Amino acid sequence: MSGLDASVTALKGVGEALALKLARLGIEKISDLLFHLPLRYQDRTRLTPIGSLHAGQEAVIEGEITASDVVKGRRRSLLIRLSDGSGILSLRFFHFAPAQQQQLRPGVRLRAFGEARAGATGLEIYHPEYRLTSTGAAPVEEYFTPIYPTTEGLNQPRLRALTQEALGRLDAHPEALPDVIPAPLLARFKLPGLHASLHLLHQPPPEIDLEQLTQGQHPATRRLALEELLAHQLSLREVRLRIQSDGAPVLPTGRNLQMRFLAQLPFALTGAQGRVIEEIGLDLARPAPMLRLVQGDVGSGKTVVAAMAALSALSGGCQAAMMAPTELLAEQHYQAFKGWFEPLGIEVAWLAGKLKGKARLDTKAAIADGRARMVVGTHALFQEDVTFQRLGLAIIDEQHRFGVHQRLALREKGAGGGLTPHQLIMTATPIPRTLAMSAYADLDVSLIDELPPGRTPVKTVVISDERRPDVVARIRSACRDGRQAYWVCTLIEESEALQCQAAEVSRDELTESLPELAIGLVHGRMKAAEKAEVMAAFKEGELDLLVATTVIEVGVDVPNASLMIIENPERLGLSQLHQLRGRVGRGSTESFCVLLYHPPLSKSARERLGVMRDTNDGFQIAEKDLQIRGPGEVLGTRQTGLAQMKIADLERDGDLLDRVSALARELQGDPHVSAVLVRRWLGEAAGRYGQV
Repeated sequence: MSGLDASVTALKGVGEALALKLARLGIEKISDLLFHLPLRYQDRTRLTPIGSLHAGQEAVIEGEITASDVVKGRRRSLLIRLSDGSGILSLRFFHFAPAQQQQLRPGVRLRAFGEARAGATGLEIYHPEYRLTSTGAAPVEEYFTPIYPTTEGLNQPRLRALTQEALGRLDAHPEALPDVIPAPLLARFKLPGLHASLHLLHQPPPEIDLEQLTQGQHPATRRLALEELLAHQLSLREVRLRIQSDGAPVLPTGRNLQMRFLAQLPFALTGAQGRVIEEIGLDLARPAPMLRLVQGDVGSGKTVVAAMAALSALSGGCQAAMMAPTELLAEQHYQAFKGWFEPLGIEVAWLAGKLKGKARLDTKAAIADGRARMVVGTHALFQEDVTFQRLGLAIIDEQHRFGVHQRLALREKGAGGGLTPHQLIMTATPIPRTLAMSAYADLDVSLIDELPPGRTPVKTVVISDERRPDVVARIRSACRDGRQAYWVCTLIEESEALQCQAAEVSRDELTESLPELAIGLVHGRMKAAEKAEVMAAFKEGELDLLVATTVIEVGVDVPNASLMIIENPERLGLSQLHQLRGRVGRGSTESFCVLLYHPPLSKSARERLGVMRDTNDGFQIAEKDLQIRGPGEVLGTRQTGLAQMKIADLERDGDLLDRVSALARELQGDPHVSAVLVRRWLGEAAGRYGQV
């Protein structure tokens, strides 16, 4: 094992206990220390005259102790007065030993480092790092001092010493960490080499721009961010190449079936839907599997696009499957497809975890012998005991709720026909461009950027829950006018049980306040059949008000519902709020969303709710969500590898992604480069992509 691939236990003084602490930081091999970058730096490279210090400044000072006293105040402390001829400063210790008091006596010279603060005696430094010196003592530090992310029981000096040892090994064995990005490419992008970048980031010389370094804008940081983003891109492109090297069924457009389907729709397609259907048609006509992501804001008509794609598959003698993340959403898709396809003589089957016994066996038999041509369900679709006769198209709704693995597992289902199914992935959570380019580098992206005519923008108001009676009155008035309303109860401390309980309490309170209204309840702990029954009653207009948990986030379509109240919206992310709001404004009536918050609001909650009030544009909301919550949250943590970026920051380094895409295209053909980078940055995770 080369010097840098060895375990950290090969370093001086690293036993099992210290190795465990390092592992908590993701440091297992010696090379991991090199990529564990400082959070910030301290300037200990020069002595600062005491007279020029100001409050809040970190500095190295040196002088002679003029007084040393134990002071009794609210807390007993050792107070040292230090003079360097330009001014006097106090050093204060709340924890001190008699030996320390003896050591720090008048006449002794010392050098100290810390942050000056305004205190009882003027400028003071609490608990400085210090050492005794003599006049003309050793020079100050040669480099800025790195401050690393750390964990309990692991101090900065120890981490610094280990990193210095790792850098020493890098110098002794430069070949152990090859710089695989070709020099001409680095020159084109004006980026430094790998080893120079690592040295600079761990040992920045005093002439460097410290602010640029701390903010991650220095070419050395950018070099590493570029390499990490490149590794992620290359791994996803490998997945894509692997899938596309398999054959896929060449599917005709199925124009005849599609025209019959469109003729029975009560509306015409938008231009954007037509364009995306055409892009999908071109993909399906090729012998390599389609890998396409369709993004469209809430209510833009993605399901109709999916239906048109499915009809192409069915016309080509294949089956089509659609997978949704929740039973509620899968059931709604099932009802929609059944209503559309059965008049065309196409059998539609439904498969979910709750389908048991004979019904399940019958459905599986119909899927296996090809009677069920269109199949809709949850992730139950890709369990081992489900076989398709000839699966030609897999449609995945709300991809961010599934991991890369689950998405790839569906491709195994095409094995019955000896071919890999085409994949169509849909999401109503607009993904900021930077995320789409990095998380979905293995997919082609289509955009439905137009809402069907007749949609009215939803007006959003932000109201404190102290005005709850006014909101209840507003529901009464909307329902009196023949409209329907939603009341959404949000998550309480991630507990589904508590969430359902809160929804039940809200239902009871609202029933008491609004005895004249028919009120229904839907939450995650109800049986699928019960939920479906309540939803159907609401859709048919038998219920005026639906109290629900966030299970109604996606896919519920009731055009007559024109008012939504979201309780405690500050608990949710922007994209989720936008999804919920998309349940109203589906008809031509003016619709409202009331965000009923519980004061006081934090600064970020105020900012989030302000964004909701000011815009209905899903992409603007997604960009803002990315800024506020970061990529792991926006995509959902199951999106393999993304949330664990070590150095790159998608918001800060988003401008690198165009270069990264170009580089990935150039380097993709070089398996050596690709393998080294993917292993360096993704380690074990890299293999997982490929094993699916």
